[in-house]
Amino acid sequence: MSLTPFPSRRAPAFASVPDEKWNDWRWQLSNRLNSVEDFERVFPLTDSERKALSAPDLFRVDVTPYYVSLIDPDDPDDPIRKQVIPTAGEINAFTGMMEDSLSEDRHSPVPGLVHRYPDRVLMLVTTQCASYCRYCTRARIVGDPNQTFSRSEWDAQIEYLKKTPQVRDVLLSGGDPLTLAPKLLEELLIRLREIPHIEVIRIGSRVPVFMPMRVTDELTDMLQRFHPLWMNIHVNHPNEISQELAEATDKLTRAGIPLGNQSVLLAGVNDCVHIQRDLVQKLVRIRVRPYYLYQCDLVEGAGHFRTPVGKGIEIIEGLRGHTSGFAVPTYVVDAPGGGGKIPVMPNYHISSSDHKIILRNYEGYITTYEEPQDYKAHDPQTCSYCQHKRGEPGQSGVSGLLDGEELNIKPENFDLLHNRGGGMHRLRADDSKWKPLGIGENQESSE
Repeated sequence: MSLTPFPSRRAPAFASVPDEKWNDWRWQLSNRLNSVEDFERVFPLTDSERKALSAPDLFRVDVTPYYVSLIDPDDPDDPIRKQVIPTAGEINAFTGMMEDSLSEDRHSPVPGLVHRYPDRVLMLVTTQCASYCRYCTRARIVGDPNQTFSRSEWDAQIEYLKKTPQVRDVLLSGGDPLTLAPKLLEELLIRLREIPHIEVIRIGSRVPVFMPMRVTDELTDMLQRFHPLWMNIHVNHPNEISQELAEATDKLTRAGIPLGNQSVLLAGVNDCVHIQRDLVQKLVRIRVRPYYLYQCDLVEGAGHFRTPVGKGIEIIEGLRGHTSGFAVPTYVVDAPGGGGKIPVMPNYHISSSDHKIILRNYEGYITTYEEPQDYKAHDPQTCSYCQHKRGEPGQSGVSGLLDGEELNIKPENFDLLHNRGGGMHRLRADDSKWKPLGIGENQESSE
C-alpha cells in the first residue's frame, strides 16, 4: 500500500511560468520575491509586514517563488509566512539580545572557520542563501550580496585544517553551501578530501526546503563521490514538507547521503506538541531523521520568535514514548557566549541509591532498576583505546573527572580568588583584570 502523496503547490501568480523554468533552480534564484509589490502579487500584506518591508537597514529579504507558493494566502498567521516575511516585531530590541549570540567570531582562528569543539569545525563558505530566515543566527554576516568569503579566505581555512590533525569532521555552512556554483562546491569538497585526517564531511543546507529543484541528478552524482558525506536540512513545520521536498530527499538518500533535520522552536510557528509530532512523523516518512530542536538564539531581530525553555521540554515530553524513538530530536540550547549545544530534557531519572535507581516513563509509570553488585570497573590502564585516546588538551570536561584524569574543573582565576593569604590577587570593582595588590593597598583580614 502506498502512502498518500504530499501536496504540491504553485501560487496562481506563477501559473503562466513554464514547467522547465519553474523546475530550474537558477530561475528560482533569479526570480526571488523581496519587495512589497512582489509579495502583494501573491497575498495581501498586513500593516506590520508592509512597515517592516519598508524599514531601512532590514536584514535581507529574498524568498523563492516555490517557497512562497507554500504559504496560505488567506492566513496572515501562516507558519511558513512568519519564517520569511518580516514584521514590525523584528525591529524591536529585547533583553539579552546579541549580535553574535554564539560567540562564533571569538572561536574563529581564521576568517570563516569556527573551531569550538575538539574534533570538528564549522566552515562558513558563503554568505548567500536561497531564502532568508527571519530568525537567522548569522544575520551579522549573512545576506549581503556584495560580501562573500574570498578564495584567499578559503585557502586560509584549508591550511588551518591541514595543520590541525585533531579535526576529523568538517561541517560546511554559511549561508548555504548548495547556493555555490557547482564547480566551486566540487572544488571545495576535493580539497577537503585531500586532507588525510578529515574523516567526515557534513553539509548544512536549507536549499532542499527552499528550492528542492536544486537537488538534481548531477548534484547527487557529484556529492556521492565524497563519502562519507552527511547532510542536515532545516524543516520547521509540516507544511514545508511537499512532494518536491520528498523527491529531493529521495534522490539524496539513494545517493547514500544520510539526512538529518534541525528545527528551531519558534513562537507562533511550531510551539505545539501536536505540530511537532506531525513534523517528525512526516520527516521520517521522507527518510529524514529528526536531529536537533534548537531553542531560538538571542540574536537581533528574533525576540518575537522566542519561547520559554519549558515549552521545549514540554514538547519533548509529548514526543518521547508517544512516537518512534528515532523520531525524537535532541532539544538543545546553543549556549549564549559560545558554550556550545547543551541538551535539555524532561527528568526521567527520579532518584538513586548505591544499588538501585528510580525511573519514570512517558506515562508517569515509575519503576526501579537494580544495579549490579559485581560489576568489574573498566580499567583504563589495560584498555588500548584509553591508552591511545585522542583529544585536545583541556577539553576533557566532565568526562575527564569521570575517568580520573582530573580532580576538579576550576573557573578562570579560581585559585586567585581563594588564595586568602597575604599578597593575594584581588579583582577590584573598577578593574577588568586580576592583579596583585601592591604595598600599602588595603588588604582585608581573612579572619
